Amino acid sequence: MSEPAVLRVVVDGAEREVAAGTTGAALYEGRRDVVAVRTTAAGGAPELRDLSRELADGDAVEAVEVGSPDGLDVLRHSTAHVLAQAVQSLHPQAKLGIGPPVRDGFYYDFDVDVPFTPEDLKALEKEMQRIVKEGQTFARRVVTDEEARAELAGEPYKLELIGLKGGTGSPEAGDEVAEGASVEVGAGELTIYDNVRRGGEVAWKDLCRGPHVPSTRLLANGWQLTRTAAAYWRGDQANQQLQRVYGTAWPSKDELRAHLERLAEAERRDHRRLGAELDLFSFPDEIGSGLAVFHPRGGVIKREMEDYVRRRHVEEGFDYVGTPHISKQHLFETSGHLPYYADTMFPPMELENAQYYLKAMNCPMHNLIFRSRGRSYRELPLRFFEFGSVYRYEKSGVVHGLTRVRGLTQDDSHSYCTPEQAPAEVEKLLGFVLGLLEDFGLDDYYLELSTRGSGDKFIGSDEEWEQATEVLRGCAERTGLELVPDPGGAAFYGPKISVQARDAIGRTWQMSTIQYDFNQPARFGLEFTAADGSHQQPVMIHSAKFGSLERFFGVLVEHYAGAFPPWLAPVQVVGVPVAEDFAPHLHDVVRQLKAQGIRAEVDDSDDRMQKKIRTHSKAKVPFVLIAGGDDVEAGAVSFRYRDGSQDNGVPVAEAVERIVEAVRSRVQV
Repeated sequence: MSEPAVLRVVVDGAEREVAAGTTGAALYEGRRDVVAVRTTAAGGAPELRDLSRELADGDAVEAVEVGSPDGLDVLRHSTAHVLAQAVQSLHPQAKLGIGPPVRDGFYYDFDVDVPFTPEDLKALEKEMQRIVKEGQTFARRVVTDEEARAELAGEPYKLELIGLKGGTGSPEAGDEVAEGASVEVGAGELTIYDNVRRGGEVAWKDLCRGPHVPSTRLLANGWQLTRTAAAYWRGDQANQQLQRVYGTAWPSKDELRAHLERLAEAERRDHRRLGAELDLFSFPDEIGSGLAVFHPRGGVIKREMEDYVRRRHVEEGFDYVGTPHISKQHLFETSGHLPYYADTMFPPMELENAQYYLKAMNCPMHNLIFRSRGRSYRELPLRFFEFGSVYRYEKSGVVHGLTRVRGLTQDDSHSYCTPEQAPAEVEKLLGFVLGLLEDFGLDDYYLELSTRGSGDKFIGSDEEWEQATEVLRGCAERTGLELVPDPGGAAFYGPKISVQARDAIGRTWQMSTIQYDFNQPARFGLEFTAADGSHQQPVMIHSAKFGSLERFFGVLVEHYAGAFPPWLAPVQVVGVPVAEDFAPHLHDVVRQLKAQGIRAEVDDSDDRMQKKIRTHSKAKVPFVLIAGGDDVEAGAVSFRYRDGSQDNGVPVAEAVERIVEAVRSRVQV
């Protein structure tokens, strides 16, 4: 059937008639903010397309603006292609890997003889600028597998991707690698993009699904190469190690500058650096990667966190339990964890003709506590809680300070209840975790609902998953908070709500989690005696308020840039006498503060007063109390705060009351 001369399409929600052969570029002529279109054919799924592609009768078309998430991906993926062209221009023997957009930027992998240096990046940026100024266009061609293999015969990694037809890397591959393979070949037809100079000369080409910006001139504003790293092909350590070049790209120079400033601020807040500067924690080589030790000052913060969450669990009706760090293999087979988590558990140990594992989760042991005796419906909801130390064999490449460790402590709780009680229990837990986050100063958050995906990763019937998901969805919606879907992100045993909290500089961290589990109660044969005397199976609700105590600690360090609110600060008050004669006055003030539970001390060192103040300001002590002759005579002290401001001549009783109130109310100063 021939194409009609006039096409009926829907453009941004409005019906229009256009001539056959009309492209997205013609629809949005003059709009430099539109870099692609989202096209939905009748009865089809939405597809991102280049502006140069022609429309078909019945298409629904939406503009993809450069500042939208999809538009940024198009911009960044196009910049990655310019990077790859620049690399092969300066290093003709380089072989191409993959080059997807990622959060806030892009990368491209290359097989090169010598790793890239910072000087290489400068040269690459200069060559990229030349390509951008040429105003090359991105021209899409559909090719057969045989044609693609012939054109890319010198690119071994591209040839492998052609064979995959949309493959997403090895089972161990990270999300970036999986996404990268998909960006290269997608699924179904293969396409090659030519970078075309004015006059029609093809300057470079790459296997790619697209789409791309119409011209490299649209990339002139805001991009920069940032760093290099080693990366295994398709994320598999058995494969060739490649050189990965990272960059960032934004629609404008101002947005690039703002992003670089955010990166600089993130570097200043890096918890690994602050942890060393403030003497909070360390990772001794003698212990092993990803295994932290907390120093006395860090131990104070850790204890405050533990005391807080232990008290709150008791207030919420939880019973404190304790379980060992190691268990026989059969326990994790019964729970169903071992087939899914074996790769992230430490290798088993052979003891007394049995294999033992360091535990990677606490829930199987809590199930044994529930099963240890008969349970009545009158006991439900039955709530267990512990600080459970668990061990996970994270790959060395992803271990990162306290935020990705191999040994961690979870404030892990499990509620056993009837299906009818589950919604109220989930709502109770949501209130608990949101109140906890606000008490720790993380009051900007939204919810994410992780649901079942396809494949054999998930166990249980469709009906059970649907019921559990709807319980969580309903509870989340009733909070009134933003709810973001995460399809396929659930644990194998049930759906999950996670709280995504934004820190002081706008970064998002997954914090508390609540999971609905109908599988483990069945696998462990858990039951309770109902009111009618029948034996019924409970529902199990998993919840971790901090998630991981270590990770939460690291997030707090970065959120506060080490300047913890007084209630969490390792040292809350330091007294600094103007001269030695005034030290006894401050010792008396400190005794009064200690009697109120305040962590206070006097600096009696031989350093000069100004040096003492600088030392304790650098240590981010909330309150420095200074006393000179006038203060002693008036029975007062002078406050010096972390921002450098002062409040002089405050009577001692008022000063003590002010500090105690600041600690008890958990305010930030």
